[in-house]
Amino acid sequence: MKWGRKVSQPDELGFLRELMDGVHGIEASFDADQRLSWISPSIERLTGCTPAECLAAADVIALLVHESDRDYCRRMAAQVLENGLPQDFELRLVARDGRVLWVAMHWRRRRPHKGSRAGLRLSAEDIQARKETEYTLLETVAELRRAQALREHYLLRSNDERQRLAALLNLIRLGILFIDQDRRVLYHNRAMLEIWGYAPDSQLVGSREAVLKDQAARVLADADAYFDHIDAVVRARDAVSEEYEFAFADGRIVTDRSAVVHGGDQGQGIGRVWIYEDVTEARRISRRLVELAERDELTGLYNRRRFHEELERMLADAARRGSAVGLLAFDLDGFKPINDAFGHQAGDEVLVGLAQGVGRIVRRNEMLFRVGGDEFALLVPDAEAEGLLELAHRLVEGVAALRFCFEGQEVGVTASVGIARFPDNALGGEALVAAADEALYRSKGDGRNRATVSARPPQGGATGRIG
Repeated sequence: MKWGRKVSQPDELGFLRELMDGVHGIEASFDADQRLSWISPSIERLTGCTPAECLAAADVIALLVHESDRDYCRRMAAQVLENGLPQDFELRLVARDGRVLWVAMHWRRRRPHKGSRAGLRLSAEDIQARKETEYTLLETVAELRRAQALREHYLLRSNDERQRLAALLNLIRLGILFIDQDRRVLYHNRAMLEIWGYAPDSQLVGSREAVLKDQAARVLADADAYFDHIDAVVRARDAVSEEYEFAFADGRIVTDRSAVVHGGDQGQGIGRVWIYEDVTEARRISRRLVELAERDELTGLYNRRRFHEELERMLADAARRGSAVGLLAFDLDGFKPINDAFGHQAGDEVLVGLAQGVGRIVRRNEMLFRVGGDEFALLVPDAEAEGLLELAHRLVEGVAALRFCFEGQEVGVTASVGIARFPDNALGGEALVAAADEALYRSKGDGRNRATVSARPPQGGATGRIG
């Protein structure tokens, strides 16, 4: 509610209805027999099926859920009805046009009304490709305009309707905040309070923007940067702002988007609506996928793909700065006999132990890779020839000192190392790998358990073994 001026109930009701219609996720209600009793209009935008079609369907789960996931969905719903414990899981929907859509479902048991049994509440959001919020916000504006023309109709039953819509908005997992032109809070839902760390019973309606900033300063990792973002969005006066990502002090990651809400005969802005979404889990999964793409699953070291990326990056940087890059290519002597005698599990233990042991030898700016089997590589930026040789000797000694015990028998491995340096031995990545491989083979030929420096003159195009 705007400070000093009473906002009519139809205006507020229209605003709440429009926010409900514009939310991307799905909200639905089921009775105690798992029959659909209400579903949000957003189902049509996601699947192409109207709420009326869903309500008319004999089995809405069969209508919307992929056949491979139907039994599981029904079983989870039955468990929630039976024990009251919430269930959160992912499954597939099938749209009218045949598209398969992944959603995250959240089943909760509703408290029973007098004379009735407990039913179910379903919340779901699209996790395959979230739609832009611009259409939602534009629909909100259009509904706010239409609400004025329907004033008399809504006055007859506005209070009950407002309470129902407010309850629905409080079930939505996206935080919603509406700020009027005087920088006062006109509306917020429960998810907004949760995201920003307010008590569940906090009432912010009528509060100035300064109150919100005071709370933000306490919970954000970089409050000043976020305040600069807010000021830039307000100054730009764009209809819809770009998505902005920011971090909380407790490690959560949240995004916001906002849009100007227009009203009145002249279509002037009456405030701005903000939508907040907690994307912490989505970002964690994204980071994990990146790690899986560039790290060796067994040892945790960077893999071959990352090796070639870093090799090219370091060489480009060294060429620009006139510095050197060192490459130590090494593999294990005596690894195959351990594998043959004690099995692959023992071999894996040796590789993990070697990764940990060598990891203690390398310095922070040096990068260790597992490029295959028992083959490893070490990239050294700003490498001096003497320092590379010293590092190789420490590596050889460190590997030789490692001991493993299998079936009561103590065993160990050694390392044969080949050393190459840009630009002394090569002018390109492939040539540097070839030079290091050549030196590695000489180490093996000279008796193993040693390091050999490449004697190749600079080359640019030879193909090496790594990769």
